[in-house]
Amino acid sequence: MAQTKAQRSATAKKAAATRKRNAAKSSAKDARSAARSTGRSVADAAKAVSSTAKSAAESVAKRAGASSGKRKTKARKN
Repeated sequence: MAQTKAQRSATAKKAAATRKRNAAKSSAKDARSAARSTGRSVADAAKAVSSTAKSAAESVAKRAGASSGKRKTKARKN
């Protein structure tokens, strides 16, 4: 039996709605994935900054310790 114009129209509407729904799901999934990825990147960057700051502080402390030693003074002649 052939479809009527109304049936074809209803089927087309249903298909369009399904495509729209699937696109929205896909978009939401991509957004969640991007948010997760961004969160990981931020965490990694924070760790790197922390590590860099720690090594810089150690370097400064080392330099400060090396320069705080007393200088040798020459014996005075009378």
